[in-house]
Amino acid sequence: MADETTVPALPCRSIDEIEEFYTALGFTRTYHQLRPNPYLALRREDIHLHFFAIPGFNPEDSYGTCIITVPDTGALFGAFAEGMRSTYGKLLISGIPRMTRPRKRKNVDNLAGFTIVDPGGNWIRIFPASKDAIQEEPPTGKLATALRNAVVMGDSHGDPRQAAKILDGALARAGDAPNTDLVEALLYRAEMALALSDRERAGELLARVRAIPLDAAERERLAGSLAGADDIEASLSAG
Repeated sequence: MADETTVPALPCRSIDEIEEFYTALGFTRTYHQLRPNPYLALRREDIHLHFFAIPGFNPEDSYGTCIITVPDTGALFGAFAEGMRSTYGKLLISGIPRMTRPRKRKNVDNLAGFTIVDPGGNWIRIFPASKDAIQEEPPTGKLATALRNAVVMGDSHGDPRQAAKILDGALARAGDAPNTDLVEALLYRAEMALALSDRERAGELLARVRAIPLDAAERERLAGSLAGADDIEASLSAG
């Protein structure tokens, strides 16, 4: 058989807060039920997500997760980010809900994926549908390698404390690391600082990034990361 469809059904605390969040990302309601049990179905093009509410459910304790493969993770991230900024005034990069930036994951064949953690604490993991999306070899520099390890801990496993520990050690030994590697490592460390509610540290790291001189080629290569710097700054300004 072919053309089968699988639709995840995920737990949440409230289908109303789930609907509000996913509506900001461009989803529309296709089904809504309050009795006998709260249930919600949402759709964005060919992405279908269903949710059921559990009384007393704590999103921080959720093990709900699913993987979605899409043709272009960058385009989808951009659309989701635009919706978040329009609705919430900023990209949600810490707490629940939140969204990570697309980054290559060494534990997923170096594919550039990103993750949404929704108001129900569910991890919606989004990756390219084709391994043809892998466009370059893994980095060989020590700082870049440390960043790859930190991303596994922070983005894949949800352990910002361990990710921060990895990067702190690597940054202390960065020496003459390329500016591009330094910027990316500092920005990811700043994201982990926000995840750990250390806003002062996040601000210090962002200031270090802003002070690094970059030529035109480096700025072009770092365009996505520098956009992330703007999101960190907006998060710090919003309080």
